[in-house]
Amino acid sequence: MATQDERRRFTRIDFDATARLQQGEISLPVHIIDISVNGVLLETPSDYSINMEDSSDIVITLSDDAQITMKANLVHSSSDVLGFKCISMDMESATLLRRLIELNMDDENATERVLEELLSRS
Repeated sequence: MATQDERRRFTRIDFDATARLQQGEISLPVHIIDISVNGVLLETPSDYSINMEDSSDIVITLSDDAQITMKANLVHSSSDVLGFKCISMDMESATLLRRLIELNMDDENATERVLEELLSRS
């Protein structure tokens, strides 16, 4: 039986940073645990209320004030983590995310693999 890591198609990187989770009038600071081109894993905020039926925007501000904005759906939640699946991302955000993942991987083939992941994401 395949483990969760073996089933996962997308390269995930640990990414210790804060972001903003937005849905309608709700806007919460959140802490990122890891990220991939397919989604993001967040620490569950102590007090939050979002509608699982509606998509959310996850906005990550990088050190140079560039932003990665991902429209995502909540796909799993627990008292510890919230898992979001990316449903869309603009080209600039995709480029920044690709570069972020590449910089955090110790693999000479990272560029090609991350590009394939972005192109194959459905």
